[in-house]
Amino acid sequence: GNPTGRRVLVLAGTGGNGGGGLVCARRLHNWGAYVDVLVTSEPAQFSEIPHHQLTILQHMDVSVGVAGETVELPSADLIIDAIIGYSLHGAPTGPAASLIRAANAHGAPILALDVPSGVDTTSGSAFEPAIHATATLTLALPKEGLHVEAAKVLVGELYLGDIGVPKELYASPPLNIDLGPVFAEDDIIRVW
Repeated sequence: GNPTGRRVLVLAGTGGNGGGGLVCARRLHNWGAYVDVLVTSEPAQFSEIPHHQLTILQHMDVSVGVAGETVELPSADLIIDAIIGYSLHGAPTGPAASLIRAANAHGAPILALDVPSGVDTTSGSAFEPAIHATATLTLALPKEGLHVEAAKVLVGELYLGDIGVPKELYASPPLNIDLGPVFAEDDIIRVW
């Protein structure tokens, strides 16, 4: 739907998933949404690309806060989970765990980027705490772990987003997948 005038809360970690969430925050702000961002660490602890995206948001006067061990989330029409993606190694701890618990208790729908934080993208193992997403938007291909039953209950509706990967790349080893024109109708398709 149209984000104009909607309140969106983006929860972002320090890695690539967080960087994607910060880009999302910038785009939503540009489209007229009221965006608040909470990050898991001070900017100095971010990797290069997320740090750059955070700097852009700060120059745009988007509200950016750093979560602590306890956190109270502002009101929101939607929460975007970009806390932890591929970098998950065991159960989330510290501010990441606090944000996950607060998001799950908030009541607003949650859109997870690539994978709900707290779910292993390869094995599908769900750690405590883990985001209970209303929907998950994963890019290029659904991650293997999202199909495991323990993960499926946390994923919610699963959407696949086109990021322009050539179909020839999918058909090459090691993937060897003949996708056909999967994104012929739209840039985002519903998987389940």
